[in-house]
Amino acid sequence: MSAPSNSQMEFTEKQGQYLAFIYAYSKINGRLPAVADLRDYFRVAGPTAQNMVVRLTQLGLISRTPGTPRSILALVSPEQLPILR
Repeated sequence: MSAPSNSQMEFTEKQGQYLAFIYAYSKINGRLPAVADLRDYFRVAGPTAQNMVVRLTQLGLISRTPGTPRSILALVSPEQLPILR
């Protein structure tokens, strides 16, 4: 799935960090991240990471296939992503 061409995509600073991680993880590892990868990187509880994934999905910033491991895909163009901290 390709990133939408909408240049008006908006997200919070925290959401931007999650999006930047999803993008960077997929480029570095050659596969999409799992919720556990988000949990480990951001040092949050599993439900916190899962809630962020649900919210980003609702906002149309990521796509995922429920029940399919490693299916979290950022739909924001890399140029719009903040630097990962």
